[in-house]
Amino acid sequence: MFKVNDNFLKLPGSYLFSTIAKKVNAYSKAHPDKTLIRLGIGDVTQPLAPAIIDALHKSVDEMAHAESFHGYAPDLGYEFLRTAIVKNDYTSRGCEISADEIFVSDGAKCDSGNIQELFALDNKIAVCDPVYPVYVDSNVMAGRTGVYDLSTERWSQVIYMPCTKENNFVPEFPKEQPDLIYLCIPNNPTGTTITKAQLQEWVNYANKIGAVIIYDAAYEAYISEEDVPHSIYECEGARTCAIELRSFSKNAGFTGVRLGFTVVPKDLKSGEVSLHDMWARRHGTKYNGAPYIVQRAGEAVYSEAGKAQLKEQVAYYMKNAAAIKSGLTEAGYEVFGGVNAPYIWLKTPEHMTSWDFFDYLLENANVVGTPGSGFGPCGEGYFRLTAFGSHENTKAALKRLKAL
Repeated sequence: MFKVNDNFLKLPGSYLFSTIAKKVNAYSKAHPDKTLIRLGIGDVTQPLAPAIIDALHKSVDEMAHAESFHGYAPDLGYEFLRTAIVKNDYTSRGCEISADEIFVSDGAKCDSGNIQELFALDNKIAVCDPVYPVYVDSNVMAGRTGVYDLSTERWSQVIYMPCTKENNFVPEFPKEQPDLIYLCIPNNPTGTTITKAQLQEWVNYANKIGAVIIYDAAYEAYISEEDVPHSIYECEGARTCAIELRSFSKNAGFTGVRLGFTVVPKDLKSGEVSLHDMWARRHGTKYNGAPYIVQRAGEAVYSEAGKAQLKEQVAYYMKNAAAIKSGLTEAGYEVFGGVNAPYIWLKTPEHMTSWDFFDYLLENANVVGTPGSGFGPCGEGYFRLTAFGSHENTKAALKRLKAL
């Protein structure tokens, strides 16, 4: 009889968003007359920008002709896209990143779940708590987590860095030394950011102890404050200690189109072993590249028209974030985030657990959010709302919440 990878069997409970979907579907089936407003999952609602649509149409038309048909994409991605990425995301910010250090993929979620393959199973990982579940779950699947403690909801091989109201939801250097450090800034779920000086301290720390920072910058387009870095490579020394994950999902609405990239500098090594070369081998072996038409759409993100149109879309969502934050504050909630990120992190009222508050909002306001405990033990007692809804639905949800 064949055997399964029993690391998967170690995963506690079910995936957060699958549980939410089951609860919402059951409620909708039982109450078909109720209109739900979904502010839970971080999925965009605005249509793709015109510049992107034009690029998709043009590239599809190209592929209708044999002389310009495009098959498998190059391993790293097409040079036209990687060059645009370097020019706009890195060179413009003073970062020394070359086009052959960019690995184009179908999204940051996949890369964040796959990047851990480069590291030995006895490495210890450090994560913020609360944390984006993929970071921990993908390491559990690989067998890099140790023993799970039901009483604390923690893995023995994972170092949890508490991010609470008391430390402004900013992680502090852990007492136990990690080998891998996951940082998501702006943060999902809390919406927290840190200054360039604070991030430089993390880079210095990682270089000092020989750790690698896996830096998730999926929400960098929403940064509005000048002293908040958009890339970890704005910090001196980051090329020797950091891998950066980027996404087109939130800045350009590619949640259904799928495109992202990972930056692995050539200077990042373990002894004489190059992580850049390892990721290149992994990428070429297990991935056949994002479609040509999608990469052309990605290139359009960096066109003058694309930049202008996407700036408007980001402003649209951040207007929602400001409305949610001010509206809930007026209603008496304790609210965080919503300034440099499209997420609102709020304290649940009257000592409700986060799942109790989920059920309360679902049943009494017909509003769907995300329980904080799904992001880790320190998320208990908190709740996440997304600004990715329409203006109309955002206003309607606030009206319902204020009426409770």
